[in-house]
Amino acid sequence: MATIAEIVAWSGGEAVSLESTGAITRVSALEAATADAAVFASSEDVLQAALKSAAGVILASSKLSADDPRVVRVNDPRLAFSIVAHRLRPAVPATLDATAVIHPSAQIGEGTSIGPGAVVGAGVRMGADCAIGARVVIEDGVVIGDRVRIQAGAVLGALGFGYARKPDGSYLMFPQQGALVIEDDVEIGANTTIDRGALEETRIGAGSKIDNLVHIGHNCRIGRNVIIAAQTGISGSSVVEDGAILGGQVGMGEHAIVGPGVILGGGAGVLSGKKLFGAGQVFWGRPARPLKQYLRDLARLSRGR
Repeated sequence: MATIAEIVAWSGGEAVSLESTGAITRVSALEAATADAAVFASSEDVLQAALKSAAGVILASSKLSADDPRVVRVNDPRLAFSIVAHRLRPAVPATLDATAVIHPSAQIGEGTSIGPGAVVGAGVRMGADCAIGARVVIEDGVVIGDRVRIQAGAVLGALGFGYARKPDGSYLMFPQQGALVIEDDVEIGANTTIDRGALEETRIGAGSKIDNLVHIGHNCRIGRNVIIAAQTGISGSSVVEDGAILGGQVGMGEHAIVGPGVILGGGAGVLSGKKLFGAGQVFWGRPARPLKQYLRDLARLSRGR
């Protein structure tokens, strides 16, 4: 529960009036807003609709103008809305579901919840205030930081896909005995798989957010605050550096590097050993290339030359 003055303090915004419009207990979609709900508006059309709604607080872009006492002007309405949502979210007591299988040698931090059917292997070290969903599998020796959220069905620390070929054409698995380290504040989506290192480690940097159905191979290094959308596959020993954004269905070959702040559009393909650099630059296509070049290539194809 919050007053409009508290919401102003949380969001760093500026209110038309600090006179309370009533207690705010939740955030809401515009269509379902009632007097106890906060909504957000990033455009003039949405703001006008919000002003006609029953919402108790409207987090509006500072570029927009309205004299309604419910309006709080903020630089980034979407971010402010998320902050308010987190503040209003009720605390959930930590629980270890009775059907979870937790090895006696695993170390589980204070305030961590583990859901139904989850499996936590030998020597796992998990920090405080983590949330582990149903049927998550955390293999032996995985290290997880604080405030990590792992959704249902994810598998962390499985054996990597690495083989040596014998003279007769058959294959023998290369040793997959390395570590997997998940740093603080990482979020991992449902049915995502992250392999352990072969001889060294796979590492996911602090603050990174990984969508559902993503695969990250052995020895990969994912930097801090990286975004990876669904159905992306990253081959072994590849690197995605701090602040990069990977759209859905991106494919990376082995030993590839995506530099800091690089943006890969949906379906982009990065060849093995390829290095892409340029913070804020968008790469698209298969193989991935700068967006302007990709669009020129499409135009040439459409003209048949």
